[in-house]
Amino acid sequence: IVNVWYSVNGERLGTYNGHTGAVWCVDADWDTRHVLTGSADNSCRLWDCETAGKQLALVKTSSAVRTCGFDFGGNIIMFSTDKQMGYQCFVSFFDLRDPSQIENNEPYMKIPCSDSKITSAVWGPLGEFIIAGHESGELNQFSAKSGEQLSNIKEHTKQINDIQTSRDMTMFITASKDNTAKLFDCTTLEHLKTFRTERPVNSAALSPIFDHVVLGGGQEAMDVTTTSTRIGKFEARFFHLAFEEEFGRVKGHFGPINSVAFHPDGKSYSSGGEDGYVRIHYFDPQYFEFEFEA
Repeated sequence: IVNVWYSVNGERLGTYNGHTGAVWCVDADWDTRHVLTGSADNSCRLWDCETAGKQLALVKTSSAVRTCGFDFGGNIIMFSTDKQMGYQCFVSFFDLRDPSQIENNEPYMKIPCSDSKITSAVWGPLGEFIIAGHESGELNQFSAKSGEQLSNIKEHTKQINDIQTSRDMTMFITASKDNTAKLFDCTTLEHLKTFRTERPVNSAALSPIFDHVVLGGGQEAMDVTTTSTRIGKFEARFFHLAFEEEFGRVKGHFGPINSVAFHPDGKSYSSGGEDGYVRIHYFDPQYFEFEFEA
């Protein structure tokens, strides 16, 4: 399981058959009428939620589609492709109000990223720009109108695996191979908080109702040399947003956790792992009564 994602209301949206490779990214528009997916099969696809899986559009690419997303109004989509097999990493923008862009595979804007490929990306507030995390550990803001690079920072020392925003879109959290997750301001990219672990962090999510962060990760299989080093490596870890201190762990996966996400109501969360399982965890009543002691 490489990606776990909730719809706006947390309800099941049907089954979408068509991709022939790993689905790296999923997003929906604001009223959950359409779903966008990007895959290792070198395609980005648009689906109709109301028919629970009818494919509306297909954009073929030269390399895997690593990230994708709808803007604030649901009219513009963006996706980025991998730098592989001699092809450069690009971010493409399509305006769905102009059907010819999809039909002719001609985005209204295409931004090359030759230095370091994009490994995670999300839209910023009001759809004015996207926030992109790179293999190098850099974070960039790209204007959705001009393609101009608005800001650039490098707080991570290794690849950024995941970016997720807060519910109000004022902050976002990154997960990195450098064993940390970091909190940033969406508009200024100001670095606000750091959550440290001993192993690569593959995914991080912000609770919609509490000042809580959940991290998922674990050692890559190729880096695990003995059975003893595998024990206890695959726990979801909870931190307090303000104090940066860990206050809980949840076991269960027997492989690295690739993706974590809070339910929109904040009463549960899900994790997807290399072991092929999605685990849905509902919080005990004590969780909602818990008060963190500073």
